[in-house]
Amino acid sequence: MNDIVEKLFLDENLVFIATINPDGSPQLTPVWGDFDNGYVQINTAEGRIKHKNVLKDPRVAVSVVDKDDPLKMTTIRGKVIEILPDYDYNHADKLAKKYMNLEKYPFKRPGEKRITFLIKPEKIFVLPEIPMNHD
Repeated sequence: MNDIVEKLFLDENLVFIATINPDGSPQLTPVWGDFDNGYVQINTAEGRIKHKNVLKDPRVAVSVVDKDDPLKMTTIRGKVIEILPDYDYNHADKLAKKYMNLEKYPFKRPGEKRITFLIKPEKIFVLPEIPMNHD
């Protein structure tokens, strides 16, 4: 994986995931995520639209833009190859620490079951450095 891509996922940058609705239209959601062992990991809850969509069609696109420099960005196309249970909130807690500096995920809801999409990248685009024209 490209160092720029890994850094984008390491920092507290929001991740945007696009899934495909049953009618073929795109569905886009800002989420928390990270990158580990060659896979993008997105945390969500069972029953959300993105969850329903990937059960029918595992193709997704993910984009991350540096919160301090919008010219540092990546777009990744891939497939959800596995949906991991996060019922103990380990992954959600890890992301709460990353994004909010909290030890525990603060948005738990009664009966909610957290899950993690394991996404295998198939195509990775990194915006190349573009020199600025100051004219």
